[in-house]
Amino acid sequence: MASMAALFTKTPYPPLSHHKIPNTHFAPALKVYIPFSSGRKPHRRLRVSSGLIEPDGGKLVELLVDEPLRDVKKREALSLPRVGLSRIDLEWVHVLSEGWASPLRGFMRENEFLQTLHFNALRLQDGSAVNMSVPIVLAIDDSQKHRIGRSTKVALFDSDNNPVAILKDIEIYKHPKEERIARTWGTTAPGLPYVDEAITHAGNWLIGGDLEVIEPIKYCDGLDRFRLSPAELREEFTKRNADAVFAFQLRNPVHNGHALLMTDTRRRLLEMGYKNPILLLHPLGGYTKADDVPLSWRMKQHEKVLEDGVLDPETTVVSIFPSPMHYAGPTEVQWHAKARINAGANFYIVGRDPAGMSHPVEKRDLYDADHGKQVLSMAPGLERLNILPFKVAAYDKTQGKMAFFDPSRPQDFLFISGTKMRMLAKNKENPPDGFMCRGGWEVLVDYYDSLVPASNGKVPEAVPA
Repeated sequence: MASMAALFTKTPYPPLSHHKIPNTHFAPALKVYIPFSSGRKPHRRLRVSSGLIEPDGGKLVELLVDEPLRDVKKREALSLPRVGLSRIDLEWVHVLSEGWASPLRGFMRENEFLQTLHFNALRLQDGSAVNMSVPIVLAIDDSQKHRIGRSTKVALFDSDNNPVAILKDIEIYKHPKEERIARTWGTTAPGLPYVDEAITHAGNWLIGGDLEVIEPIKYCDGLDRFRLSPAELREEFTKRNADAVFAFQLRNPVHNGHALLMTDTRRRLLEMGYKNPILLLHPLGGYTKADDVPLSWRMKQHEKVLEDGVLDPETTVVSIFPSPMHYAGPTEVQWHAKARINAGANFYIVGRDPAGMSHPVEKRDLYDADHGKQVLSMAPGLERLNILPFKVAAYDKTQGKMAFFDPSRPQDFLFISGTKMRMLAKNKENPPDGFMCRGGWEVLVDYYDSLVPASNGKVPEAVPA
């Protein structure tokens, strides 16, 4: 069985050209009216059509500098006021540079920030709107603001002091942290992972502007070959003659219940009349909280799932989604869905409590488990995306495999939670046969085994992906 690296061949993709629009982040948009009525029926009729869905705004916005100009831009960056980037900031530069947030052309200015916080959408110049539920912003502190002074440009540098990008036509405005946290997460309770990592200790100012990214963002972690941009994914789907693309995001190991959902989705699309639906298996590759399984281990596990034939390599594209994780529930899942439109997906699989987490203080889930899929079915700017809610899958003891839950015989089903799965793996115990392919389970056991205290009694510290 082919490895994941052989599932696709990366080929050069010609950069898209963009027309300059004064004082805006947005590329020209198609004239599309997007109503904001909340009375719309939650289940839209699905249409069979050929060709890939168009990116938000009608054009994929890529922000990489053309190769012949890169040395010039590096020299220019060395002459500008500098802003240092955190790991999460760099991940957002990556997201923006490849067009995942199209039609955004850079870090948000204040009007875009406020629209995102209060409307979960951005209004384009022609009156149409696109979904945008998560602020993509860059924070600076008082001393950085002072050093920038009256400059209209700044250079963005990574932690190794390499120039990454130029931010031009900048706007600096207050960073309303409490408002941002309350609107994004629906709570200001202490202990929200992304807030602790990227907001609480960030600067009190935000700087927005148009990005010129000097070189493609690379992490040199052995996984860059899986980080396909939206343009590269669209090229791959076209090469495979896909007439439908259904995206499945995950930040956990794949078990046979997930595989059942994905294979059943393809069956349903074939019954609808599509000829060649392609699965985009799209693990999140940016920041995750420290107790999540790290990306490198998840990718090893996904590779075993494909090698063991649980998913068909001929109809599956595995790629890494570079966005950081917020754990912001129904607000964040809109971002996850919107970004996949820009990658060419016209179907999005959503399950229980997408992008959710346990309440950081109280013993309960932070979000209602059904709200994510309900919100996606009504969200402004996502009307073109077909939302496919999960069927509930559980371990059927009578069949010895994962199956869709049958409420008429609940006694026959075993629900294995993520907590239970982790406990079994930590204890090197096997789950019931048919829960996860053996190769995938062995990778999970190996990961938790790597966290066993060393001879000095210290447990290796989990590092956020």
